Amino acid sequence: MKENLLEGVIAYPITPFDNNEQVDIPLFKVLVERLIASGSHAIAPLGSTGVLPYLTDEEKEAVTEATIQQVAGRVPTLVGVSNLTTEKTVYHSKFAEKAGATAVMIIPMSYWKLTDDEIVKHYEAVASKISLPIMAYNNPATGGVDMSPALLKRLVEIPNITMIKESTGDVQRMHYLRRELGDDVAFYNGSNPLALAAFAAGATGWCTAAANLIPELNLSLYQAIQSNNLPEAQAVFLQQIDLLKFIVAKGLPRAIQAGLKLLGQEAGQLRSPLQPLTTIETKELENIMFEAYEPAK
Repeated sequence: MKENLLEGVIAYPITPFDNNEQVDIPLFKVLVERLIASGSHAIAPLGSTGVLPYLTDEEKEAVTEATIQQVAGRVPTLVGVSNLTTEKTVYHSKFAEKAGATAVMIIPMSYWKLTDDEIVKHYEAVASKISLPIMAYNNPATGGVDMSPALLKRLVEIPNITMIKESTGDVQRMHYLRRELGDDVAFYNGSNPLALAAFAAGATGWCTAAANLIPELNLSLYQAIQSNNLPEAQAVFLQQIDLLKFIVAKGLPRAIQAGLKLLGQEAGQLRSPLQPLTTIETKELENIMFEAYEPAK
């Protein structure tokens, strides 16, 4: 059985920017600390929530180092290292390993449509250069590539690919992964509205930006699943489903930034071309968050 170092609620921080659209590292550290204090089981910078493709190489390195410094070994760290080219993905993977990351996450980003063989060679090249565990991340909505269950099965033949994050929103794929891979490879839910269904299918953890806004509800769902308390899991999931749908529909960085501000937490600016939620959208989010929190009080 391959070693699995991540489980539970894996929290994705936003990357905040100052008024000049420069990465605000001190504020980023505050947001990371907030996630740790809320009880998140791992921290995952430089994902979709952290606007990885909008950052320079130097900014990615600064965010990686800031995460490792702030976490200080208290929880595992899963660093996003994806890039269009294999060379750059190798570079950022090696940097994350040297900085002290627990594991790295790779999505095959595509301008030209990649073949399955090209994707396998991409992962093989990265895996041969580092000793860290790798999470293969399937999210066609952002990466432009949909890795089929059959392709993912090929990828886990690479020794240090020990985890799969499935974000297509197709719960049947999760059932397939559990059936075909057994307990040898852990899989994680990356589709927020499918959190309950994914845990029911055997997901080891939930990769989510929602931990920035409703950590208590996220953790309660995981704890109910761990206790095999399905009625409680269903109830707490229904409390948060509207918010989970909203943050996906409006875009994770936009929605999380607005939600943090509604909670009284400074969240910085977005980097162009991303723009904040409109006044109407922000009010909608406020109402949804109120409805989610009220039953929990």
